[in-house]
Amino acid sequence: MFKKKVLVGNIPIGGGERVSIQSMTNTDTRNVGATLSQIRALVTAGCDIVRVSVFDKECLNVIKTIVDNSNCPIVADIHFDYRLAIGAVERGVAKLRINPGNIGSDDKVRILSDCCKQHNVPIRIGVNSGSLEKDILAKYGGVTAEGMVESAMRHVRILEDTNFDNIVLSLKASNVPLTVNAYRLISKTCNYPLHLGITEAGLPEEGGIKSAVGIGTLLMEGIGDTIRVSLSTNPVAEVYMAKNILKATGHLEEGIDIISCPTCGRTRINLEETARRVRDGLKDIKIPLKVAVMGCVVNGPGEAKEADIGIAGGDGSALLIKKGEKPVKMTGDYAAILIEEVKKLVAKKQSGE
Repeated sequence: MFKKKVLVGNIPIGGGERVSIQSMTNTDTRNVGATLSQIRALVTAGCDIVRVSVFDKECLNVIKTIVDNSNCPIVADIHFDYRLAIGAVERGVAKLRINPGNIGSDDKVRILSDCCKQHNVPIRIGVNSGSLEKDILAKYGGVTAEGMVESAMRHVRILEDTNFDNIVLSLKASNVPLTVNAYRLISKTCNYPLHLGITEAGLPEEGGIKSAVGIGTLLMEGIGDTIRVSLSTNPVAEVYMAKNILKATGHLEEGIDIISCPTCGRTRINLEETARRVRDGLKDIKIPLKVAVMGCVVNGPGEAKEADIGIAGGDGSALLIKKGEKPVKMTGDYAAILIEEVKKLVAKKQSGE
């Protein structure tokens, strides 16, 4: 059963729509130029929705300029101060990330929910394992998936009591099994769309693995409507990792899919360097293509034939292999040649040839 559909600007979350990609700027929001520059870089990489921190009045004073000049919907990340949340909504943000239980009295929650209703702005309730309520920690003897779900539903009921149900939920931990179990439970508990992620996953090498395992597992089980990969690096890298997760789980048919062999003693080219150069040189292509970078002429030609285009390295030369065509022997800079040939293929496809 599909989750409830929520609109974040022009991007739908839930309701059977495609899984969208989110990220968050790490610039000082008050630096409008730097923030907008990073937003544009994120969108170019494939991001659908971008979140920014609104942590004081100076941020609030510039958020309308950011919203008006952004090329994607903007989410305001706010903690504790409902007045900042209301101000951000009135200045055009497409969604709030705020926990209603942290902003004060029921009257303040009602004022905020009324404002969001008026502007048709959804609220993401974000539960993190590191900030569970003390009574929940005591009840479950520490951080558990059940406790995270109880915390999420506690915040949900606060909004539902004001007749507000334009809600997205996230239940994130840095522990992958805990996160997966929490999302499995919440998916059975309510019908709100789910924002997936492994929080504080770490540096790209380790964090990428944690995110791929956690987010990928849930997506393969049909759980999740939008994702954010949280890495300690430039957020543009989060977007590329998110796209790779979506492609690997069959949720995104877009861009280059690099197939490269693990190498062996027969390898006669610098395969890792070649594959990296090809990947980086083609990363902004949107047309779905399978590109093979194979290290030898034993299994290489056969594997490359399964791709749209590829190379099979040899001793002093390589084969350039295009689907449906006879392989061609080539010498020189294999990565540069393959990148050029892929771009030619893309141009043909775009022109309808």
